[in-house]
Amino acid sequence: MHKPTDWFLELPTLPRGVRVFMIATFHLLLFTAAFWGAFAIRFDFEIPASYQETIIELLPIVLAVKLVVFLALKMFRGWWRYVSLYDVMALGRALMISSTVLVLINVFAVTPSSFPRSVYLIDFGLSFLGLAATRGSLRLIRESMRSNLASRTDAKRLLILGAGDTGETLVREINKNRNLPFRPIAFLDDDPYKHKLRIHGVPVLGSMELIESIVAAHEIEQIIIAMPSASREQMRLIFDRAHSTQADVQILPALESMLSGEVALTQLRKVSISDLLGRAPVRLDTKSVDNFLKGKTVLVTGAAGSIGSELCRQVLRFGPKRLVMVDQAETPLFFIERELRAKQQASLGGEQDPDQLVACIGDIRDKARMSAVFATQQPEVVFHAAAYKHVPMMEKNPAEAVHNNVVGTQTIADLACENQVSAFVLVSTDKAVNPTSVMGTTKRITELYVDSLARRQSPDGPQTKFCAVRFGNVLGSNGSVVPIFREQIQRGGPITVTDAKMTRYFMTIPEAAQLVLQAGAIGRGGELFVLDMGEPVKILELAKDMIRLSGLTSDDIDIVISGARPGEKLYEELSFDEEELQKTRHKKIFIGNQNRDDFDKLRNAYEALIEAAHADDDIKVRQLLKRIVPSYSHPQADEKVVSIQSGKFKALSGG
Repeated sequence: MHKPTDWFLELPTLPRGVRVFMIATFHLLLFTAAFWGAFAIRFDFEIPASYQETIIELLPIVLAVKLVVFLALKMFRGWWRYVSLYDVMALGRALMISSTVLVLINVFAVTPSSFPRSVYLIDFGLSFLGLAATRGSLRLIRESMRSNLASRTDAKRLLILGAGDTGETLVREINKNRNLPFRPIAFLDDDPYKHKLRIHGVPVLGSMELIESIVAAHEIEQIIIAMPSASREQMRLIFDRAHSTQADVQILPALESMLSGEVALTQLRKVSISDLLGRAPVRLDTKSVDNFLKGKTVLVTGAAGSIGSELCRQVLRFGPKRLVMVDQAETPLFFIERELRAKQQASLGGEQDPDQLVACIGDIRDKARMSAVFATQQPEVVFHAAAYKHVPMMEKNPAEAVHNNVVGTQTIADLACENQVSAFVLVSTDKAVNPTSVMGTTKRITELYVDSLARRQSPDGPQTKFCAVRFGNVLGSNGSVVPIFREQIQRGGPITVTDAKMTRYFMTIPEAAQLVLQAGAIGRGGELFVLDMGEPVKILELAKDMIRLSGLTSDDIDIVISGARPGEKLYEELSFDEEELQKTRHKKIFIGNQNRDDFDKLRNAYEALIEAAHADDDIKVRQLLKRIVPSYSHPQADEKVVSIQSGKFKALSGG
């Protein structure tokens, strides 16, 4: 059953043609009244009979001119919902153009020279005041009705944390969107200059220190955090204070995301672990990424994995000619293809482009299969994200780590060269820096190999731009610490932390994928890009944060220190000491100056490593890993030094 106010609030939902007709009819009536009123004021409300006939003759022309100008300038849009200073200025501009046209008609065409031209000035003023007052009144009425709806019994009493642009946007949305059943009671903000201000009638009562007291004093039921640029320390303090109350706590997406159309204001959500990390939204140079990807055939290896699938999502946004998704995992590849086809269909208005998305089952180590994929699909850009990444598992399977990470990368990179691919981007890891694990060492070798290809190309022939992008852990990737902790919490604990001092760098999966695209766009060939990961996070603190996010306390879930696993480091590094990081034009992307050893000097060791992996000789694999990457440290690798002669092994004792 509709309420008495529903008819007004539902006017904006009427069909567009009906709305335009209603608004145009109202304008014509107001313009008619303003034109008659202008003559009445000009003649002290005693219009001579001769001018009354003139009014009747000119009125159709006046209405026609104003209607055409207002339609041309799209002045009938947003009429029921919005009014701002920009709208008022646009209104004045439309009326000024209309009046100018009417004066020119007056001078050159129809009216006698005795016609009082001051009438047009008065008409302008009356029309402007009438329309501005009407639009302002409609907004006030609408917001008043929305406020009445918000004050109904099921509307939650709301405290907004953050009185900036995002908080202001939230209150404005609540005032006009009846699907948000909130009643804003107050803002809190740490900026003292905002204290005692009122934003859309909602007071700023003080700083974040008052969260608990304001919630209690004003019977707050809902807290919304509207601070997308807050630091990690700020977010943790705010969340701890808000979590200590009985109010429901949610967070608002970053304003940048809302403006891009990716997130709606109605999509309020619970605070997540990524929010407590304080990662600022990524600002892409969309023009350069668009030039890099739009209309191109893009191939992504490891397309069903955490990073690979997100790369596919991000690439699709930029309108590639074709997106080729390569993975050996059939079921995950099926799901990402289905997801992207649904997104494609939505963006194309229900239609599908079957040729834009191609899912290829295949192993990156299988050169024949990969050669067929390259020959058939003819990619122009390659993102190589396929890799074995789980450190403890690769410690037990070093030969397989070499097969997949080293041989697989060589296969894809060589094919990129042979097929004259424009750009090849290797997804690397901070575990490649001073590695203590097989996985990290194999990724360091892939960095060296890709760099060697970049330097070996002939400057006279077709060139592939080879670059690598190195970053730390991503939140929520399959088998990583966050989903493991979440599963342990759901089971009732305990949470296992390897060492109380252990730290890791973290970023979100979308952030990492976007920066990989950006690095590929700005790369010129031969760069090792290092992403800004912010400050390292203590794993123990991460575990405690996740316990609080689940609505529990440290008394509810035990935390057990289990000891470091094979290959794990207490602290990760983003670059070697000799890699002096240089800035790029993107503030979150740096270039590491690589110590460019001649890879040809390592080729015998490299080929011997592949041979040892084929022989499944784990000890020799470790020794050769250290031969190629001297910073790699492992007891088995340090037992003997391996000398390479014509691709054969010769174990030498001593140093």
